[in-house]
Amino acid sequence: MPIARARRGRPSKFGRPSHPVTVTLPDDVVTAFRAVDPDLSRAIVHLSEAAAARSAGPTVALSRYGHNAVIVLTPNRAIEGLPGVALVPLPDGRALVSLESGTSIAEFEVLVRDALDSESATPDERTSLQLLGDLLRSARRSRDVRLSQRSIIVFETPVRPSPRPAVKAVRRKTRGDIIT
Repeated sequence: MPIARARRGRPSKFGRPSHPVTVTLPDDVVTAFRAVDPDLSRAIVHLSEAAAARSAGPTVALSRYGHNAVIVLTPNRAIEGLPGVALVPLPDGRALVSLESGTSIAEFEVLVRDALDSESATPDERTSLQLLGDLLRSARRSRDVRLSQRSIIVFETPVRPSPRPAVKAVRRKTRGDIIT
């Protein structure tokens, strides 16, 4: 029985074949990439994967794992604005749907249908809402699918107001009748 040898050298950075590339970029673009990730190659890969996910896949889909699946979607204003709904961002630019405690799956479906009937949704948002509503309706009507609501852990940081600029106190010194 052959023994697997440990590979020599540096481990794979992205877990798949890759090769070095030299590229010249404007300073402002490098700064923007570093805001995404201090490692430029990781920033480029992250942003390209997010762009590919937005352009390639459906706006609403099921991501399956074992016998379970979760809804993943391309975030948009109409879905983000639904009361009791929070979108949890994924690294590829899509998001998981999270319902706040007290919002049921049935209420979520009604909210989606109401938003679909709204005149304020753009055509792309209407498409996403329609797909999401159809997905929820077919799952609810299916004899083979059971919808269950789970909790996820979300770390929230409070939004703090930006500090006010310090106002210099003006001190008046008096010498007799003269104010300086």
